[in-house]
Amino acid sequence: MTNRLKFMLKKELLQTLRDPRMRIVILVMPIFQTLIFGYAVTTDVKKVDTAIVDMANTTKTRATVDQFVSSGIFIPTYRSSYDEAWYAMDQGEVQAMILFNQQGQMQFVTDGSRGLSAGVTAGYAAAILSSNQQPPITVESRAWYNPLLKSRNFYVPGVIAMMVMVVTLILSSMAVVREVEIGTMEQIMVTPMKRWEFIVGKLLPFGAIGMVNVLVVTAVAVFWFNIPLQGSLPLLMLGAVLYLMNTLGMGLLISTISRTQQQAMLSAFFVIFPASLLSGFAFPIANMPAIIRFFTLFNPMRYMMTILRDIFLKGNGLDILWPNYLAMFLLGVVLLTTATLRFKKTG
Repeated sequence: MTNRLKFMLKKELLQTLRDPRMRIVILVMPIFQTLIFGYAVTTDVKKVDTAIVDMANTTKTRATVDQFVSSGIFIPTYRSSYDEAWYAMDQGEVQAMILFNQQGQMQFVTDGSRGLSAGVTAGYAAAILSSNQQPPITVESRAWYNPLLKSRNFYVPGVIAMMVMVVTLILSSMAVVREVEIGTMEQIMVTPMKRWEFIVGKLLPFGAIGMVNVLVVTAVAVFWFNIPLQGSLPLLMLGAVLYLMNTLGMGLLISTISRTQQQAMLSAFFVIFPASLLSGFAFPIANMPAIIRFFTLFNPMRYMMTILRDIFLKGNGLDILWPNYLAMFLLGVVLLTTATLRFKKTG
């Protein structure tokens, strides 16, 4: 490592960490966001306020109602008339209704405005009703890899990919434009420092910060939320290195085409939002239209999301995940090369 590169690395770290607000973004925000996602972003259904209308009032209907209540999921908030139950649903006071007409026919209604939770609620109801039957064949459902179906186990590992992109993309997108904006770029360009030394000196500190974020969020996931890490931590860190090639390359490219730090910041968020939507973090890529699925192939977060969830929940190794590592490596090379060539033109 040359003295010029050491100087550049030291300068960039000091310049980044001396700002108290930036220290909060780098060190506190990943932990805060992980806690928010871990506690707030969930599709688990634990208690459903339920209106019960039993016009038949027979032994069979009462037994069915008791079975719903004894599950601990459906809380009988209202035992009322048909009109009162619908009014409570309209007002959002109940999320489900169990309705029996005078002939004992049952209707189960759930609040569809609650999206995924409504589907989960309906699934619980179907399971309870099916347990009343005695079919000739017994069907037992089992969820593999995440047996308790905890949405936290599914979402929190994905937070690593999101946080690394947010932090490193924002930092690297302002790397070059900051020097241009404060007028120090001309001074740097007339020094003996080579261009590769400047680029490495700019990006390497942000890469180190990204790796620290990966370790911190992984520790929070494992030790705070008790999410099992079934696979290899070194393999996860290898994925993080390849992922950082993409986020840093993308940030450097944004920095070379922006004229102000404000433009760079806005451009970074313009990239982060669609990248998150097209990563499979919240919405399955398989359910997207074909043209959208095609564009996800150029999204490095998609591959990192797969690597994280497979390593955390399945314990998969490189023999299965290698296409994702290869895709991120190729995308990273393209992004870094393009950004470097663009930097030469602006230099």
